[in-house]
Amino acid sequence: MREHFYYVYVLKSEKDGQFYTGYTKDIQKRLNKHNSGAVSSTKNRKPLVLVYWEGCLNQADATKREKYLKSTWGKRYIKNRINNYLTG
Repeated sequence: MREHFYYVYVLKSEKDGQFYTGYTKDIQKRLNKHNSGAVSSTKNRKPLVLVYWEGCLNQADATKREKYLKSTWGKRYIKNRINNYLTG
């Protein structure tokens, strides 16, 4: 069994309602960095909530999936996938 996985994640800003997509080896640590203001691309969009994640076996797969989720089709996929969360 693999010891380390990579995770692709989607955060939603509670400030502006926009999404942020990234990847990491440690989701909780990365979420804490985002919410502490340590990540420049999201420091003005706090607080952020984890709304979706996927596990990947290696970094190459995670970066490929991250790129897809940032595309138009990927954004549609995420919105459809978490529709119940978004509509309450």
